[in-house]
Amino acid sequence: MRNHGGPRERRVNDSTDVDLTTQMIRFVLTGALSAVVDFGIYLALWKGLGLERDISKACSFIVGTTIAYLINRRWTFKAEPSRARFIAVVILYAITFAAQVGINAVMNMTLPAMKVTVGGHSVALAVLVAFVVAQGIATVINFIVQRAVIFKIH
Repeated sequence: MRNHGGPRERRVNDSTDVDLTTQMIRFVLTGALSAVVDFGIYLALWKGLGLERDISKACSFIVGTTIAYLINRRWTFKAEPSRARFIAVVILYAITFAAQVGINAVMNMTLPAMKVTVGGHSVALAVLVAFVVAQGIATVINFIVQRAVIFKIH
């Protein structure tokens, strides 16, 4: 079989095995991009269009995680499309969806109304903290389950 990657990648039984360090770096980079998209959509829907906070977060989560899955499948884990894998990802994302939206809502309700001034604009720091914590927990869950289970499915 042809080697499609650098020295850290090797082809094994029609699936690419990418080492843990490379996967973690790629997962974090992909997650950062997806989080920026997620947060941008979240704020645009909530603050820009006036949608309810949790509905805005749900919509942004769906877009962000879809982008993350597509990039991670092809780049991070070097996996071919698979119906079984897709079903497993939908289940995983349903779990992390509930965790992320729930954590975000609880933190927004319990954190004090912290504000900072950025470029002359008052920004609710609690909103950012809640988003980052919820995103971080969902990211850890996603990486562990995707690496250990989902991208081992053929």
